[in-house]
Order: sequence, then C-alpha cells, then structure tokens
Amino acid sequence: MDSIENFRQFRRQSKKGILVIYLNLIYKALKAFWLLLIIFIQKFSNISETTIFYIYLGVGGLLLFFLIRAYLIFKNFQFKIENQHFILKKGIFKKTSISIPFDRIQNINFKQNIIQQLINVHEVNIETAGSSKAEISIKALSFKAASALKNAVAIDEYTREVENKETIKPLLKVGFKALMKVSLTENHLQSLVLLFAILAGFYQQISEISGGLGKEGILDSYIFKNNAALESSVFLIVGLLLLLTVIAVISSVVRVLLRHFNLRVYLKDNALEIYQGLVTKKSIVLKKDKVQHITISHNPIKKKLGISFITFKQAISGKVKKKQDKIIKIVGCKKEQIVVITDLLFPNENLEAKNKHFSNVYFKFRLYLRSIAFLGVLNVLLVVFQEGNLVFLGNLLLLPMVVFFVELKFKKRYYILNENVIVLNAGSIETHRTYLPFFKVQNIQLKQTILQAKREVVDVVFQTASGKIKIPCIAMVNAQEIYNYTLFKVETSLKSWM
Repeated sequence: MDSIENFRQFRRQSKKGILVIYLNLIYKALKAFWLLLIIFIQKFSNISETTIFYIYLGVGGLLLFFLIRAYLIFKNFQFKIENQHFILKKGIFKKTSISIPFDRIQNINFKQNIIQQLINVHEVNIETAGSSKAEISIKALSFKAASALKNAVAIDEYTREVENKETIKPLLKVGFKALMKVSLTENHLQSLVLLFAILAGFYQQISEISGGLGKEGILDSYIFKNNAALESSVFLIVGLLLLLTVIAVISSVVRVLLRHFNLRVYLKDNALEIYQGLVTKKSIVLKKDKVQHITISHNPIKKKLGISFITFKQAISGKVKKKQDKIIKIVGCKKEQIVVITDLLFPNENLEAKNKHFSNVYFKFRLYLRSIAFLGVLNVLLVVFQEGNLVFLGNLLLLPMVVFFVELKFKKRYYILNENVIVLNAGSIETHRTYLPFFKVQNIQLKQTILQAKREVVDVVFQTASGKIKIPCIAMVNAQEIYNYTLFKVETSLKSWM
C-alpha cells in the first residue's frame, strides 16, 4: 500500500501509463490528419497494391515510433516530494525539472477517461494559480497511489481525501432526472452557437483539403445549388429552424450529461469535494481560501423549479484567455444548499439585508446607444445585399426585443454593499449574482469616458486574481466611497487572498 514515505525518492507512474501515453499520441495524430484518413478510405479502391503496401509500412513505422516515444516519455517522467515541494523531472532530449512549493498548489484533481477506467488507473492533475492548465499531469496512478500523493501534497487537513464516501451523506447529489431538468433549462442558444463553431471548423478543413486536391469548385457549386433550393421553399426554412432548435436542445442535454453526470458534492471542514463526469470522470477539491469569488445564476425556468448553478472562480494567470479561466461549476443547487455554500465562504455575513444601489440612468442610455448602432449596421448590410424588403420586417421584430432586453438589463444591474463583501447583480434573461470579498481585491480603478464626465458618473473596476469585475455607470460620489472603503479593507485585512 502506498504511503507518504513512498514519495521521498524519485518514482515513476504505473507501467500502464505507457498505454495511456501511447493512445494519447495516436489520438493527437488522428485528430490532426482525420480528413486524410477519410480521403484514403474513399480512394482505397483506386490505389495500387504497391502504394497500399508502402502506406501500411509507413503507418506501421509511425505506430512503432509512437510506442518508442511513449516508453521514453514514461521512463523519463519521475517525481518526488522533498522539503514541502513537489519535484518533477521529464523530457526525452530536452530535460525539464520543475519544483512547485505546496503553498502555490491550487488544486489536486483526479480524472479518468474511458481508457483509464478500463485499465483502472487515475490521472492526477496538479494546478497552480499562475497556469492556464494543469501544471503537472500524471497520466496513470492507482487509486491508492493517487490518494497517497494527494494526502502527501495536502498542506491542510481539509484537503485530504474523503474516506468511506458511501457512508457520508453528500451536500448535493444530482441524479439523472434532476440533471435532465438542468439540461432542459440551459441556454440552448449557446449550445447552438458552439455547434455552429464546430461545423465551421469542419467546413474550413474540408475546404482546405478540397483546395489542395483542386476540387474547391465542386464544393462551392454544391453549396450554391442547395442554398438556392432552400431560399425558394418556406417549408424547408421552417423545417430547418425546427431542426436547429431540436439539435440545440439535444446538444445541451448531451453537454450537461457528459460533464455533470452523477454529480456529488461533499462538504468537509473548509473545502468542497466535487465528483462528476460520464465519459471522463473528475474529482475536484475546492478549497475555501483558493476561491476568489462566486456567482449564483438562474433563469426564469430554473427559478420556477427552485434550482440554480454556482460558478467558482479561482486565481488565474494574467495571460489566460476567458475560455481557459479556471471555473468550477455546480449545477442543480437548491436554496438550502446555496445557503450552506455561502455560509462556508462568507460566514456571519447577512448578504440580503442591505439596500440595493442601481446604476445611473446613463447606463440605460449607453445600452440603447449600442443597440441602435447594431441595428444601424444590420440595416445597412440588408440594403447592401439587396434585402431591403426585410428591413421593415426586421426592425418590426427587433425593436421591441431591444427595448425589452435593455430595460430588463438595466433593472437587474445593481450592487449591495456589506461590511466585508460586495454583491453585484447583473443579467437579462439569466440573472447572475456575484459575491466578492473585499480582501480578495488586488486593484481597484475608476474609469470615465468624456460623456460620463459630463454626467458625473464613472465605472468601478475591481481587479482580482481571477479577472475583472465591473460596476458600470454609478455616481462619482458613490464610486469614491467604494474606492476608499475597498482600499481600507484591503490594507487592514490580515486574511490571505490565496
């Protein structure tokens, strides 16, 4: 049985890791050249036997190269624990040595894809605050070894593994039926946009291959003919819209089930332990001290069902893009569970009893101004592309929607000041309420445009280790009070932001 002492000397991961690394190399190769594989299958009957023999020989040589590379990666990947540091050596020709102090480690997460589940090993990811992804990824460890490593690296008692989970009642457990409710109330437009992005990437790759083979004319001609047929049939357009709606809903259901299947959240001292995933199982320890701020969100349907989702934002590198932010989401939370989580993060805080402070009416004016600019550009494009007959109909549909969304967004934009926490509300259809402790703020700025200066309003921008949070268009007097109070709380707080 593995113990902490087993990590005092350099050791390697499980030998099963060779298979995991090998299959991962093959997967990356297939991901890069899958279109060539499709073309090869289509043209297989026209290829001579000699050419096929050399192709098979080349593929066999490539697979052998991947196997040798996987073995060398495994052999040179060694790690140990020494003087409160996690030390790693890796590399084949270019040797790399990494040393991470325990207090810089933000998360130690377990992960299992299909292959890892079949061969009964766990991937251990060690994340730090300054990295956009896992700083260290150990591909194959037994559960006992992974748990021992997690306990060895843990600098606080509450980060240690929950024992006998079957006998401990979880704070939150989302079953299949509850997860279906969550998925059906998701933002389906977001799923549809994501699907379009995937299809656009797929089309671009096909276009590049077709262009390389001198067949781009055939693809363009096919799209033109089908587009002309589509424009001539109202029924086809209506059917396509219905199909897209169904696809969007199915995409949301699949996305939620894959990510949050069998979601369980355990509360232990000052940490949350989260287990979820279908194809890829994940185990995440979310430490209270590492959370920068949280956002509780819902939409009208979720509110009617009494569920919300909570996003936890942790420290990230300044170079990390928004898509890579270290965001952990818990879906299907009920009111009592939200109370437990907010009490854990913000003990003894009455977060709802204070007065609401709304943005200045200039914020509404700015929203209308941007919406009018968008409509103006849209009208110009319709005229340029000789679709002038749609201008009136488009404006007739969009203008009421613009008014509705602007008024709703202005109504939902407010903040609540507490002694230790500022609460910021925002959203339109969805409502997002963010809780930000003052001592987590690293920098605060007052930003003002020329038009804002004439109206004596200003934007307040809080810079945290997880990104920026903005209060738009509030009176200069109120902004100055927030600015001074925030600096006071930051300078006098003895709490650590990490």
